[in-house]
Amino acid sequence: MVLNGILQNTQAETNVKLTDLPAPNYKCRAIFADKKLGQLDFNIYFQESGEELTMAIKQNKKGEYVTRYVSSIPIATAPPTPSTQKIIVYSETPAAETVTTTISHTTTTHSNEARPAGESINFQMGVNMNENGGNISIQADGMDMEDDHITSTTTTTTTRTVSSSSTTSTTTPQNPTTIYLQDYNGPVGCPHPMNPSDFTDMKKTISSKDFESTRLSIAKQVLQNNCLFSDQVSEILTLFDFENTKLEFAKYAYAYTYDLGNYFKVSNAFEFESSVEDLNSYISSAK
Repeated sequence: MVLNGILQNTQAETNVKLTDLPAPNYKCRAIFADKKLGQLDFNIYFQESGEELTMAIKQNKKGEYVTRYVSSIPIATAPPTPSTQKIIVYSETPAAETVTTTISHTTTTHSNEARPAGESINFQMGVNMNENGGNISIQADGMDMEDDHITSTTTTTTTRTVSSSSTTSTTTPQNPTTIYLQDYNGPVGCPHPMNPSDFTDMKKTISSKDFESTRLSIAKQVLQNNCLFSDQVSEILTLFDFENTKLEFAKYAYAYTYDLGNYFKVSNAFEFESSVEDLNSYISSAK
């Protein structure tokens, strides 16, 4: 996992828990152990301080890996962490990687002794294996030649720590950045904007709710796992009736917007200058 460009852990895990996160939102990158899968960029946003947020990475119907919101709960009431779960304390210093190298040395000895022909044949084989290596002995009596083979294996394990500077290279994107908005060269806030059909479904779902608070809650929940264009954020704002609700969502959506350089367009959805000033102040502090 990489948070805001800082590598947090080097050992791939199925379940990772990151603690002591001081900021309300982070740009995240999950690097898969399987190099063929590459990496996945996404954002996380905490609605309140002292909150435990659970996200899942899974494949969608197109076979693409995406993040999905699972749950959020106050840390004070969160269940105990399972012993099988890896816990990583957030650090602004990139994690150092530990590399283990195993080297095996094998020694074989031979001893030959002539035997009189015609004796009865006696064949024996013994195998002894343990964590430090093993040996195999073979003895054949009554043949023209006796051949004893004794093989011993010694294993040496060397552990070394790679400096943090060498691990930072894992944060470099493996694939070229895809351009989703023609002729846009400004800052990008999230990697993969929502496709038009999904956005249409999002608007229909929000509009179907009667209460303003419910519409806002659904809009935030959908956005936790998706990315919008500035124009799409403006369209969502038209689904709310109250200025305060529009301002709250506009602040929340900033972290989930692809073309941040066009976010000034969102200001057109407000009726009062005070709302525009409040939003601009929030964006300045977020930068």
